Amino acid sequence: MSLQIASTADKNIVDRRKPHRNSDVARAVRKMRDRLAQQSATPDFDRELLKLHARAMVGGATAIALLVLAIAVAGLAIGMSGKIVIWAVLTVACHAGLVFVARHVDRTETANLKPRQNRRSFLVAHLLSGLGWVYFASLGCDTCSVDQFPVIKAVMLLFAMAATAIMTSSLRGALIATFAGPIVAYAYFATRPWSPVEAIMVGLLAVALPFFAYVASHLYRSSVMLMSFQTEKDALIAELETAKSMSDEARRRAEEANLAKSRFLASMSHELRTPLNAILGFSEVMSNEVLGPMNNPTYRDYAKDVHDSGQHLLNLINEILDLSRIEAGRYQLHEEPVVLLNIAEDCCHMMELRARNKDIRIIQDFEASLPRLFADERALRQVILNLLSNAIKFTSTGGEVRVRVGWTAGGGQYVSVRDNGPGIPPEEIPIVLSAFGQGSIAIKSAEQGTGLGLPIVQGLVAMHGGEFQLVSKLREGTEAIAIFPLSRVMEELPALPMKSVAGGRRR
Repeated sequence: MSLQIASTADKNIVDRRKPHRNSDVARAVRKMRDRLAQQSATPDFDRELLKLHARAMVGGATAIALLVLAIAVAGLAIGMSGKIVIWAVLTVACHAGLVFVARHVDRTETANLKPRQNRRSFLVAHLLSGLGWVYFASLGCDTCSVDQFPVIKAVMLLFAMAATAIMTSSLRGALIATFAGPIVAYAYFATRPWSPVEAIMVGLLAVALPFFAYVASHLYRSSVMLMSFQTEKDALIAELETAKSMSDEARRRAEEANLAKSRFLASMSHELRTPLNAILGFSEVMSNEVLGPMNNPTYRDYAKDVHDSGQHLLNLINEILDLSRIEAGRYQLHEEPVVLLNIAEDCCHMMELRARNKDIRIIQDFEASLPRLFADERALRQVILNLLSNAIKFTSTGGEVRVRVGWTAGGGQYVSVRDNGPGIPPEEIPIVLSAFGQGSIAIKSAEQGTGLGLPIVQGLVAMHGGEFQLVSKLREGTEAIAIFPLSRVMEELPALPMKSVAGGRRR
């Protein structure tokens, strides 16, 4: 049997699995993506791409310098003249100019960047940095101890192109501006006629440049898409933070209004009860004919109706005030050692007449003996009486209500009230646990209540550090369980020896 357990009341029931909510969110995300895709070539994106390119150039400066140094050392090792050292100095100097432009762009605020002007500066700097590789392509080595020196130069140029393609992917045209000149220089300074190897190398370099440019364009599109997603995420986070701040503000105002309401009702206890007590007293005197007989029986009936209505109104005000004090944190517990078994038994006797009028049996199923609880006796009585009242109210004639008191698995104590009434639908359990909440069965019932009994029970149990559970199934009944923790159970003191007691009396 599937059981529905609710341990806390939710006054704002929201089903987050609603399909329309998911569709609204998906529509908002899709709209945001379309808007960002349309704006991918805006100046803001261009500025961000320039920033990415500047950081890549600054971060890759050391790698380029090490590559040039490694090539220079290798050239000296194979017997090249001092021209390789001149090339290394020239290449590092040209690349230093590019790094200088990149540092300037990186240190400039994004909003202050001028995309066209800065892009033109970068392309010019890349073109100048390519002059070092033009000089490298023009170098020869007749005295080198290595065969196929042109092949080695072509391989070095391919390495440099690959590294540059990765670093310059955020700036279109930077790769071609850097290596178009070196490839032309390599083809121009090759021997005439070309040997087959040199022809293959020239063709390979000519094909490699557009290939690496194609790879760089793909990396560029990936960078744009990454920035689009980043912007989308930032925009969605901003929207969520705005919605959250609005929700927090609304919740704060609702809590303040609810607290003000609770404080107002709690402070109105004397003002509301004083006139009601006068009405109840005078109507009871009139209905009982204390000051003399009333010749008109209709007046006696009216007086009785006034007394019953005033008593009903007083009970309603008491429940509202109790719940308001609990919510406002002004309900004071008068804690003392109490016996839960005795309180439950007294409550059953108090409700016996009401149950007998509906031909309902109250079955008591208590543990043999339980230690005392450190709790508020009035609050415990109110908890048990509210649960019994609900059970009798919704149990049909000839039914039964079973009251159990015993140990919990964790060493605490519990009181359970179970009826065999119509039960509560699972989706309505949070409703009946909320203030003034009533289920569909309660609304159809002739004995309608205020909907405050279970919230008061829940609040009083929570003030004792306990837990309230409501278990129900349609057409099988409902069980309400109030659980009090182990910390509320008082240990029984051991009996004193007779000699100690006698000695204490002689003193």
